[in-house]
Amino acid sequence: MRDAPLTLGQRLWSTPWLLLSLAPLFWAGNFIIGRAILTVQPPIALSFWRWTLALIPVLLLAHGRVDWRHEFKVLRGSWGILVLLGVLSFAVFNTFVYIGLQSTTSLNALLMQSAMPVMILIACYLFFAEAPSRAQLVGVVLSLGGVLFIATRGHPASLASLSVNSGDIWVLVAVAAYAAYSALLRKRPALHPLAFLAAVFAVGAATLLPFYIAEHQLGHRMQPTPQLGAAMLYLTIFPSFLSALFFNRGVELAGPARAGLFIHLLPVFGSILAVIFLGERFESFHLIGTGLIAGGLLIAARR
Repeated sequence: MRDAPLTLGQRLWSTPWLLLSLAPLFWAGNFIIGRAILTVQPPIALSFWRWTLALIPVLLLAHGRVDWRHEFKVLRGSWGILVLLGVLSFAVFNTFVYIGLQSTTSLNALLMQSAMPVMILIACYLFFAEAPSRAQLVGVVLSLGGVLFIATRGHPASLASLSVNSGDIWVLVAVAAYAAYSALLRKRPALHPLAFLAAVFAVGAATLLPFYIAEHQLGHRMQPTPQLGAAMLYLTIFPSFLSALFFNRGVELAGPARAGLFIHLLPVFGSILAVIFLGERFESFHLIGTGLIAGGLLIAARR
């Protein structure tokens, strides 16, 4: 008797390279939108409401699919690792990136984030004594070269003129936090993916709540505009809910080291979105950098 054919959703859920490509695509949109609205919106408030609102689609989709009585039993016995994962990723990472983007250039922030695959390899070694394979090291070097080629518009020598400011430090700490989160995902409890997201989203929002209140009391308050409404709708669904769901599943299927390399797709997708929405031109350095990144991913993905 033949097995029933997989549905489109089941195929997507079982294809790590596709899941891990969609996650940075949505994150690239977050980078562009976040950089635009942070000129008038406070960073902690933006991060707090992003994760609070992201709970809505998670809980709606979980209705009828998640046995919450069973999940709460697991949650009670695993609260420590869940708090750690929620704080590292959904409280520290996103908030620190938003704070950093207020005082650094997009180029510097992009270069800081391109260090994440290397940091994930380091975190895997520190936490689990897992040494990277030769293919992973070659893939990291090659794809990182592609990132630098795109970020410097084909002139890597311009890196010498970059200056480091406080915003770069915020972003670098954020990248280190997310690298630790990616490595520690292997310790996540045996929860339904939607229950896991609900838990870490709630931890992230709860962690940010006192800082959000303090920011509000200091007079840094969100300014309601149609642009903010549209931005929050995108941030809630795509780089928050879907990217987290897809990246977590990708790490489960491919492992943190291989999954981390797909973050190098951020400048590729960022360039494409800039061409589409900002009217920028697709230049030869985009093509060369994309080729290097693709080559690095293919090499590192070999088992």
